[in-house]
Amino acid sequence: MGFPEGGADEPLTPAGRLFHQKDTVQVVHCAIGMKNPIDVDAVKASIESSVMLKHPRFRSLLVRDSRGLEHWRGTEVTVDNHFIVVDEPIAGAAAEDHEAAVNEYLADLSMTPEMSTDKPLWEIHVLRAHACVILRIHHSLGDGISLMSMFLAACRKADDPDALPAVPTRKRVSGEGRSLSLRESAAKLLQMVWFTIVFVVGFLMRSMWMKDLKSPISGGDGVELWPRKLATARFWLDDMKQAKRAVAGATINDVLFSILSMGLSRYLVGKEPSSTLAGLQMTGVAMVNLREQPGLHEFAKMSTDTIPARRWGNRFGITLLPLRYCKSGSDPVDHLREAKRMLDRRKNSLEAYFSYWIGDLVMSCFGAKLASVLNKRIICNTTFTISNVVGPQERIAYLGNPITYIRANSCALPHALTMHMVSYADRADLQILVAKDIIPDPDFLARCFEDALLEMKEAAAGIIQD
Repeated sequence: MGFPEGGADEPLTPAGRLFHQKDTVQVVHCAIGMKNPIDVDAVKASIESSVMLKHPRFRSLLVRDSRGLEHWRGTEVTVDNHFIVVDEPIAGAAAEDHEAAVNEYLADLSMTPEMSTDKPLWEIHVLRAHACVILRIHHSLGDGISLMSMFLAACRKADDPDALPAVPTRKRVSGEGRSLSLRESAAKLLQMVWFTIVFVVGFLMRSMWMKDLKSPISGGDGVELWPRKLATARFWLDDMKQAKRAVAGATINDVLFSILSMGLSRYLVGKEPSSTLAGLQMTGVAMVNLREQPGLHEFAKMSTDTIPARRWGNRFGITLLPLRYCKSGSDPVDHLREAKRMLDRRKNSLEAYFSYWIGDLVMSCFGAKLASVLNKRIICNTTFTISNVVGPQERIAYLGNPITYIRANSCALPHALTMHMVSYADRADLQILVAKDIIPDPDFLARCFEDALLEMKEAAAGIIQD
């Protein structure tokens, strides 16, 4: 995977090409809050010797050949050209409200998806007055899983400066590891085949004509150009763990989607008469990682010739996740049961893999432009985007400066509502990016989500006590 400066160009992967099309360009923003003032010179020196600059894609230019096909071409990196330092507080936000200021800055960044191609496609913004570093990285360089691993490889545990952070691995739920009888195995296989057929057909229909009914939170073609606002919903992981105990085998993802179901329903009540919302379906688009997360020790020991290419880049599928409006006063645990049922069916199918294979086939046979059109149609025919990236389990520090939060979002999509959750230590932060002319009050929506978790936690506590 590595190549020297001036050597042969490397073609972009199919997903990388997709992220450079006009209708599907994507840039990832990762905001990292620091406890102490930021030493910019120290950060620059750290970047120059970091794992990131050992990776060829972070020291390569995007070039196009005579046929318009994109390639990576190695180049020398001048770190100063990638730094944008903002010394003054962000205009328009209260000086003491650092969260609002950073969110305002990120909302503005989300409206500028194009990055200069005269240098490698990454930037580091330092908001000194708000003790925040923002990594701005083009999605063609890697997905959230890869970028999180690369970032964490440069950090250390806050209470042990020599130790790398730990990222939790997937745990088996109760009963998952037991051996199945022949009848159970056959039934599970038939279910997988059936759900795969149903969901893949639905996926194809979404890419052509089938769409969610119009609602107060719907976006559409052209909405990606509308001004944005950004708000943060904060969840305690202990609360989410308490809530999931109400339903056997439930996961944090199940709790997240039940929160979305309850929170969106509560938000819509004040926007439109409930009689017109009955039965409303709000379909989310979620990206599913199709490979293992790179190990932090691999990245920490990375050299130019030992890049774990097999585990880097963009390899993900799409799954469509329908939520339904539920009237006020409905049982929070019912939301959790319904979310678990919906996600279990998706997990017991090959929908995400088929979406990846379909996209790869379209890209290979018909080119990136058609693949981009089909992906944009899926966005326009659904209601929101959601992602969830698992971060470190314990407090960490960068250059000895403790990190107070890790949050992520991306540039604007035709959706009026885009959400990204990142967990860190004992908390999970959900970034809520909205088209402000459609959803003018994202802070209220964030409170709807936070209140939904508290209601679910209380209902779960009652069930557990009984």
